[in-house]
Amino acid sequence: MRVFITGASGHIGSLVTAELQAAGHQVVGLARSDSSAAALAARNVEVFRGDLDEPDSLRPAAEAADGVIHLAFDHSFTDMAAAAGKDLRAIEVLGGALAGSDRPLVVTSGTAGLAFGRAATEEDPGSPQSPRTASEQLTLDLAGRGVRSSVVRLAPSVHGPADAHGFVPRLVAVAREKGYAGYVGDGSQRWSTVHGLDAAPLYRLALESAPAGSRLHGVGEEGVTLGEIAAAIGRGVGVPTRSVTPEEALADAGFIGAIAAMDVPASSTATQELLGWKPSHPGLLADLEEGFYFA
Repeated sequence: MRVFITGASGHIGSLVTAELQAAGHQVVGLARSDSSAAALAARNVEVFRGDLDEPDSLRPAAEAADGVIHLAFDHSFTDMAAAAGKDLRAIEVLGGALAGSDRPLVVTSGTAGLAFGRAATEEDPGSPQSPRTASEQLTLDLAGRGVRSSVVRLAPSVHGPADAHGFVPRLVAVAREKGYAGYVGDGSQRWSTVHGLDAAPLYRLALESAPAGSRLHGVGEEGVTLGEIAAAIGRGVGVPTRSVTPEEALADAGFIGAIAAMDVPASSTATQELLGWKPSHPGLLADLEEGFYFA
């Protein structure tokens, strides 16, 4: 298949691109800058110049593709409403380009906030608090317009050696800055995780065979506690651990600190059964013990 990927030069996009190429697919990657274009070309990815800020610029690449994977998102966290609006407009364009063709569109969302105090499942609707819920619903609605659409809800932590800007690197940076690894309250909050090299095959399987209107969970571990994560970060950085209040977590780590206080486990049982996807790479704590997050 000829596959158009937005976010192809990012952490997850790079892994998905390699997975698709290994399976014999041709990848066309969106590039906004010269540096992104050069990085894609170096990996034998066909470059398409466009910009999420100009969503109509994405249409020609989607129209010429056999399928689309949408990974790009503005993760600056400075204006989540604006980022969500930008994402929604991009999906409207991509979905419109594929309408009536039964071609696949795979869009990214997240599991955090779907449920509290229990493991969220694929049956849980999007959270009203999530800025990406509208994009998720639009994607599922495209199934009624002749698009084989699916949503991959990723765990909050997509970990591995390629993870340079996610949840864990931010907590590591805060531990270095503050001189301690913090956890909120008693540290019992649970976070689902997935290794990046497990997430990438899930996107390929979604592209190739997910039924229209599918919700899929990119979750390898249902729940690792924040206290366990803080202890591993403390060992890696060489600082003590410490309980903090939700207000201190917000002040120390911003948006990441605020959501760290949430108990957000999630399950991928239905996804694994539907697509035959089997996460097999190391868990988050094992990756933290490997040391590359602290290099």
